[in-house]
Amino acid sequence: METLVWVVHVVVALAVIALVLLQHGKGADMGAAFGGGSAGSLFGASGSANFLSRSTAVVATLFFLTSLGLAYFGLQQHKPASVLDRTAVPVPATQPVPAAPAGENAGSKAGAIPQ
Repeated sequence: METLVWVVHVVVALAVIALVLLQHGKGADMGAAFGGGSAGSLFGASGSANFLSRSTAVVATLFFLTSLGLAYFGLQQHKPASVLDRTAVPVPATQPVPAAPAGENAGSKAGAIPQ
């Protein structure tokens, strides 16, 4: 399921890029108002702008939904058991140090550090 969401996400991202690059800026509308020749196009004088902007809105909504889906899958894979698991630093287990024997020969044991 996650792979399918990844594929849809990439396709939708490419569609958003294409739709944004196909749209013309606000300054291009002035040229159309003074006879820019777009009145005889497939969508009419302002029809392409409405079609492209609505398509961009739909594809952007799909992009956000797939982003939320991928975030959900990512959270499920690395979900900690509790709040303490997120912040706790593991402490290495140490063994207790044996106490040195009391007496005069305490420093002469093998393994004792000479002073």
